[in-house]
Amino acid sequence: MDKIIILNGPNLNLLGERENNQYGSVTLEEIEKRCQEFAKKNKIALTLFQSNIEGELVEKIQNSRIEQHGLIINAGGYTHTSVAIHDALKILKIPIIELHISNIYNREEFRHKSLIGKLAKGIICGFGADGYVMALNAMRTILKK
Repeated sequence: MDKIIILNGPNLNLLGERENNQYGSVTLEEIEKRCQEFAKKNKIALTLFQSNIEGELVEKIQNSRIEQHGLIINAGGYTHTSVAIHDALKILKIPIIELHISNIYNREEFRHKSLIGKLAKGIICGFGADGYVMALNAMRTILKK
């Protein structure tokens, strides 16, 4: 059974309340439920984790090198600023997919730079909440190879 973790960074716990024009009205709980349903149908052992604290995300990434087969990360604002998350991801020998609900390239200039992108097998952005299941499906395909 494939073991995949989805990490969500700061402010994603407020999905459904914040900037609906960018993120839609779906909550993180609804996204997690969709992911769990997909995982169950596809025999994936799924771990879900969200934190507003950079160090907690770094610890989950570090533990993933032993506990997981693949990592999907929506690092939120840390995508553009966190060298610590970049360095933790760089240690991993498992595939990484970078994920964003909005299209970061259609937004403010500072969001166009990702410290994660070069470490990722691929990037999914701009597909809203559907991007999560897309990322799970992509990771499943990567792990089959």
